[in-house]
Formats: sequence, C-alpha cells, structure tokens
Amino acid sequence: MSDAVMQACIEECQRCATVCAQTLHDCLEKGGKHVAAAHVIALVDCAEICRTSASFLSRGSERHAATCRACAEICRACEASCRSMGDDKMMQECAEACRRCAESCEKMAGKAA
Repeated sequence: MSDAVMQACIEECQRCATVCAQTLHDCLEKGGKHVAAAHVIALVDCAEICRTSASFLSRGSERHAATCRACAEICRACEASCRSMGDDKMMQECAEACRRCAESCEKMAGKAA
C-alpha cells in the first residue's frame, strides 16, 4: 500500500472514532431508542477499534491488516446500527463516517472495497 493510502486510512479511522464519540454523547442526551444497549455498545466498540487501528497504522505495525479487518467489520455493524435510527442527522453522519472508514480499512486489509 502506498503511504497516501495508509495516511488516508489513518485519517478515516481518527475521524470515525471522533464522530462515534460525538454521536454517543448525542444519543445519551436524546435517550429512548438512542440509548439501547446494543446501539451504545456499537458506538463504543467502533470508536475504540478505530483508535486502535489508527495507532497500528501510524506506527507501521506489521499486524495492521488484522486490526483493519476487525475495524472494517465493526464499522459496518455500527453503520447499520446508526442507519436503523431513522433519518436522524447525527446518526446518518455517523453511519457515513463508519462506511468510509470500513471501505478504507478493507483496502488496507487487502480486501476489495
């Protein structure tokens, strides 16, 4: 992978982690279905794996493909969870950040996006 592709993935992971954290805060303020355990866990899991994946990539770990594979899978699950919340603007922004991160991580993991 080129340095540009790797740097883009690092940035997508960092952006996704931030958006998931912001979305979690938004969900806690909204309450109701937004604080369902499965949804909250999806957001926390996604933010954590994105930070981890960015860290592995940033330091050039030989194991970055493994974290990128996990990150893509978890991002896809978080995307689905956010999309299930309906037309809520914050949920849709989070779903898009998760989608972009998953696609970028799939490339880094050697999958076709």
